[in-house]
Amino acid sequence: MRKLALVRRPGPLLADGIVTHLERTPVDLDLARAQWDGYVAALRAEGWDTIEVDAADSCPDAVFVEDTVVVYGTTAVIARPGHPARRPETAATESALRDLGYDVARIDAPHTLDGGDVLKHDGTVWVGLGGRTTAGGAAQLGEHLLREGAHVVPVPLAKVLHLKSAVTALPDGTVLGWDPVVDDADVWEHYLSVPEEPGAHVVCLDAGTVLMATSAPRTRALLEERGLRVVAVDVSEFEKLEGCVTCLSVRLRG
Repeated sequence: MRKLALVRRPGPLLADGIVTHLERTPVDLDLARAQWDGYVAALRAEGWDTIEVDAADSCPDAVFVEDTVVVYGTTAVIARPGHPARRPETAATESALRDLGYDVARIDAPHTLDGGDVLKHDGTVWVGLGGRTTAGGAAQLGEHLLREGAHVVPVPLAKVLHLKSAVTALPDGTVLGWDPVVDDADVWEHYLSVPEEPGAHVVCLDAGTVLMATSAPRTRALLEERGLRVVAVDVSEFEKLEGCVTCLSVRLRG
C-alpha cells in the first residue's frame, strides 16, 4: 500500500500565525524551516512519499495543512476554516487532491470545519465542536462520509483550539490525552492519560510506529513500554503557534 502525505512548507509570515490559547512568543523562521525539513525527512525515512501543496504565502498558518481537508477512503472533504483568514489555504489542497484522483466534497457556508478537529479510527470520526468547527460543519462532514461507511461523533471542546490539540489515537485505537485539556475522557472506550501536553499528539506511521515531538520524552518512554517504536522530531517553533506533529501533514493511504 502506497503511503502519501501532503505537506506545505512554512511561509514568510509564519511568525504572525494565529494564537488563541497561548501567549504569543517569538518564532524563529529559519529554525522553523529547518524543523519542517526534518519533519518531512522523517516521513520519507519511514516510507512515506510527500507531495508539497502549493504555497499560500499570504496565509501565516498555511503550513498547518491538515486543517484544510478531511480525507477518508477515496473522499476528500475540503474544509471551511473557522477563522476567515485561513480560508484561502484550501484551494491548493483541493487542487492537489483532485490531481490524485480523490472525490472532492466541501463544507458549505455558513458552517465551518477545521481538519484539526477531526480524529479518525476504524470507522468512527470524532469531531470537536466549539472552537473552529460548528455543529453544522460536523453534520455536513457526516453526510459526505456516509459513502465511506464512517460514523461522525461530535465532541464538545472548551479548553483547546482543536480536538487533536487534546487527543490523538495510537494504531490500536487507544486515545491519548493530556487530562488538563480534555473535556470528557469518557468519550473514548480506551483512553490513556499522558504526562505531557505534547505527548497527546502522535502520527501513526504504521501498525507499530508513531511520530511524535521531542518535547514529550516521558510520553515517548510510556509508548515504548507499550511496544511501539517512536520517531521523534523537534517542532518547537510550531508548538509556539498551537501546532503539533499532526497538523503539519495530511496522511493518505491507498
